Parts: sequence; structure tokens; C-alpha cells
Amino acid sequence: MKKVVSWLFVAILVLSLSIPGWSTVNAESGNQTYLVNFKGNKIPDNAASLIEQSGGTVLSVNKELSYIQAVSDDPQFLDRIRGHKEVSDAGRELELVQDLELDGQSFAASSSHPLYDQYQWDIKQVTEDGASHQLPKGKGTKDVVVAVIDTGIDLAHPDLKENIVDAKSFIAGEDVLDHDGHGTHVAGSIAANGRVLGVGPELGIAGLKVFPRNGGAPTSAIMNAIHYAVEQDYDVINMSLGSHRFLQEPGSKTSDIIANINLFKKAISYAYQNGVTVVGSAGNSNANITSPGQLTRYLYDDNGATKRNPAGEHIIRVSAGNMSKERAYYSNYGVGMIDVMSPGGDRGPNYDPDTKTGGDDTYLCLSTVPIFDAKGNPVGHGYGWKAGTSMASPKVAAVAGLIISKHGKNALKPNQVKQIIHRSAEEINKKGYDAESGFGLINAVNALNHR
Repeated sequence: MKKVVSWLFVAILVLSLSIPGWSTVNAESGNQTYLVNFKGNKIPDNAASLIEQSGGTVLSVNKELSYIQAVSDDPQFLDRIRGHKEVSDAGRELELVQDLELDGQSFAASSSHPLYDQYQWDIKQVTEDGASHQLPKGKGTKDVVVAVIDTGIDLAHPDLKENIVDAKSFIAGEDVLDHDGHGTHVAGSIAANGRVLGVGPELGIAGLKVFPRNGGAPTSAIMNAIHYAVEQDYDVINMSLGSHRFLQEPGSKTSDIIANINLFKKAISYAYQNGVTVVGSAGNSNANITSPGQLTRYLYDDNGATKRNPAGEHIIRVSAGNMSKERAYYSNYGVGMIDVMSPGGDRGPNYDPDTKTGGDDTYLCLSTVPIFDAKGNPVGHGYGWKAGTSMASPKVAAVAGLIISKHGKNALKPNQVKQIIHRSAEEINKKGYDAESGFGLINAVNALNHR
């Protein structure tokens, strides 16, 4: 029996062993939304007419990423648009479907618990019990901004509001508010500065919303958020969306998803070339993502090659560790696929993943979350536990922000930031590189002291 069905994107957003799928974005009933990538680095002057000649209508244009989002109800549109020499590839726009979360309990801000001291083992692990906060620029600077591409953000959370420098929704008709909690939790791991702390409690945060309240994130929303972050001269992008490794179910055609794949490649390369460090989570399917054949057999009980990685070397990929500095049982791993490990939490040493018993919330990661009413509307500000590579990635993004704060905004290239993160990591499995932790466990003190 297949372990996964439909097109997939290894992008587990929190602790969960299922894998989210891609589905098709529809502009309106009867119409299909498409992505059209053009050759080279610019859109040709006749691009709009090519779309119209092929039976489509232009919805949006992104000149820097050289793609057009179009809509058509003509079943021959794809064949026609692909036939033009100016077009490199085209396909139906897909959306990233968020997994159901496995969370711990949440509690309101009125709680009297000493939250950082008592619960935030993960932040202490990265900062060596807060030692990095005592170093020059060790809390970061507000002009160095980490863009959180996610579910939105709790703008009024008392632990975050002073560090939020920007918030923007890329979902039509929706504001920036977080109706899920994921984006706010990620932001808190980076720069909370109150009853809980982030790795860089004085870094700037930009909450860029790409997930609608109900449904998945369209590829174009994620791409436009990346483009926006670059244009705003933000310094780091955190994408707790998985490893950006697209999966192909046996029997399906690569042409069905190639436009989405290549657009991810272009967007991340655009960020890299313009000086933005991009950090992403490795996914939570407990899979070796090095071997295309092995990954297909693991996911589908079938032969074939599950491959394609649009991020390549331009992203810092993060696996998740636990309180004991071991790979968390859910975290993906693989030679050449992991840069570093970061604390993402788990359910503790007595937890049985098969029976889902014996868990302890305090082994998860505590951070900021909205409080919701019975209808899912955010009505307050609180704290909650989550776990996953999504919780690991933002701590690496925060360390990148600290490195940039120390050396000066725009003084380092993304590859230099990446090399400092590699070289300053704590070796935990073996000397040098390994498949589970990459170059090791991130360490903010070592990174700030690196010369």
C-alpha cells in the first residue's frame, strides 16, 4: 500500500509523520490558474499577447522572477503556451497544503510561570544558557530583519510587537493575522523578547502571510513573499515549509509540476544573488532524503526516483534535534541534504510514536502563539508548545541574523553567513559532516565568536 498519495512536497510544518500534498489552485469556478516561466531573466515584450493567443488571461506579472500567473478555462491552454519558443515551462499552479498540527497545551499570558527559565530548553541550548545574549550584538539589532514566510503573525503579542517591523499578507482578501499559530510560534523562536525569549530577542521580524485561513499556500504567494523580502532589503528569510524537495508519485509526469519546481529555484536564487540568506526546514517524515530510489521505496512501496530539489546549495537546510542533542525521531536526514541541526523538540524519552503514548509537553518547544475562540478567531495572546523541523529552522535563521548584526548589515554574502554557521556548529555525532546533523548543532556563542 502506498504511504503517500498525490503530488507531495516534504514540508511538515509541525510534529507530524504524515506528509502534506499539493493541490491545484483555482481562480474561480470553471477556471484553472497556471504559472508560465519564461526563458532568460526577463519577460518578453509580447508575453501578454502569448497568454491571450493561447486562450488565457494574465492575472499577475513578476518581472524579476520572469513568470506570469494566468487563468484559463481552455483545456488546450497548456499545450499552446508551452509551444511558444519564449516559454521555458508552464503548468497548473499548485498549493502547499499544511499538515494538521500535533501541539502541546497552550496557556494565556496571565500565567505566572517563569517561562524562559523553566521551559525554554531549546533557546538555552542554542544560546548556551543565554551566554550569547551577553556578547556584542548577541541579541541582534532591529535593522537586521528576518522575514517569516508562514501563516501570519500576532501583531499585538506583548513578546513580539516591539520587534515587528513589517507585516504583509499575500493572500487576497485576508489580513496578516495568524489564524493558525504556526507563524507566531516561529517568529517567537527568532525574536521574542518578554516572558519567553528568542535566539535573537532584538532582531527585527517581518511576518509575511502566504497561508490563507482555510486552505493551502499557492506557489505564487510564496514566490511573491520571497520577492518582496528581497525588495525590502531584509536580511534573512525563514521558510518552515520543509526541504523544498518535490516528490513524484510513480506513474505521474514531471511536466505536471516542473513549472512550480523551477519557480522555486528562481525565487531562491534571486534571494541569494541579492544578498538574502534563506533558511528552510528539512521535513518530518523520518526519511533519508539523499537517495531518490530509496526515498521512493520508503514513501510509495514502489520503484522509481523521487527527486528534484529546487533549493540546491542556496538554502541552509535544517534537521531537528531533541533535548538530548540527538536527531528527533521524525526529522528527515541525508548526506548532502542537511547543513546543520537545531533543537526542534520531541515528546520525551518515554514517548512511543506508534502508540502516541508517554509524551511530555515540556520536551517540545515553547514559544508565542495567539489564543483563539471557539470559532478559531484570535482573541488573545499566549504561549504554547510545538515540535518539528519547523521549530528548528527559525533558530538557525536567528543565528544568521546575529551573525549579520555583528558584521554589519549587507557586509556579508549569504554564502559567508552559511559558512560561519557550518564552522561554528557543535559537533555532536562525529567529527566533520554526518547525515543527521550536517556540520553539527547550531551554537550562537560560537557563531558570534567566529573569526
